[in-house]
Amino acid sequence: MAEKTSERIAAQNKKAYHDYFVEETYEAGIELFGTEVKSIRAATVNMKDSYCYIEKGELFMTGVHISPYEKGNVFNKDPLRVRRLLMHKKEIMKLFGLVGKEGFTLVPLKMYFSGSKVKVQIGLCKGKKNYDKRDSEAKKQANRDIERYTKGINR
Repeated sequence: MAEKTSERIAAQNKKAYHDYFVEETYEAGIELFGTEVKSIRAATVNMKDSYCYIEKGELFMTGVHISPYEKGNVFNKDPLRVRRLLMHKKEIMKLFGLVGKEGFTLVPLKMYFSGSKVKVQIGLCKGKKNYDKRDSEAKKQANRDIERYTKGINR
């Protein structure tokens, strides 16, 4: 029997697309506690200055703020604690090689529900220079102007 997979986005890291070129994306599970999952369902997550790192063959995510569950009590965890991400060892070693040699960094791009599980999309990213940021902003503005102009013509 096929399982329905619904994908509901809980948080996105829009700043990552502004600051980095995203070369590849990977999906990882995340190790959470019960009250954290309830907070994620309420979409009280901030991923703005977050990043991932590899230590002793394990992948960790830091800088993600998951607000304490409002109806929780002593079971609430620290909102900024380091969380372990779950991936296959082979994938982690591949990422470790790329991050170490070629100047890439690992950045969480979005957090979402895949069925009842919380997943994190990780981007293998290269940093943008200031002129790259200005160039991509100019392209976005040009596309917006074109859309606005063509919308006016179609009336």
